[in-house]
Amino acid sequence: MKNNGYNKGGIDKTLFVKNVKGKLMIAQIYVDDIVFVGMSDHMVEHFVNQMKSEFEMSTTGELNYFLGLQVKQMEDSIFISQSKYAKKLVKKFGLESATHKRTPAATHIKLTKDESGTDVDQSLYRSMIGSLLFLTASRPNITFSVGVCARYQVKV
Repeated sequence: MKNNGYNKGGIDKTLFVKNVKGKLMIAQIYVDDIVFVGMSDHMVEHFVNQMKSEFEMSTTGELNYFLGLQVKQMEDSIFISQSKYAKKLVKKFGLESATHKRTPAATHIKLTKDESGTDVDQSLYRSMIGSLLFLTASRPNITFSVGVCARYQVKV
């Protein structure tokens, strides 16, 4: 990519950007998936031809799903959702009959150890926290609550 005039992202090393006379071509490469967008049809065609000449590659058209994110492209915006992933989590952890809350957790309550409580399955708890951390990509409203829960992954 660098040989073709792309600059590697400073923080995200899988992101590549090419600027030609103020027009951008952006490519996100993750293992064997590439998501790309360009400000001109010519740039996009050139990118596809470059990739096909170096790699065995097929294009699947408009992006609908990437790394667990559902992507809906509209004329003037892009909508990202993880509703399918969230529903899968609810089922995976057997919470279909649980009641939902509008606010994930109160921010003013101080958590303390329940000395008389029963220990939880550490593996299951870590699995839940990891799954929820991935969900925060599209649900920033749960980030605080998931972060608080993540602090209590280790039995003290």
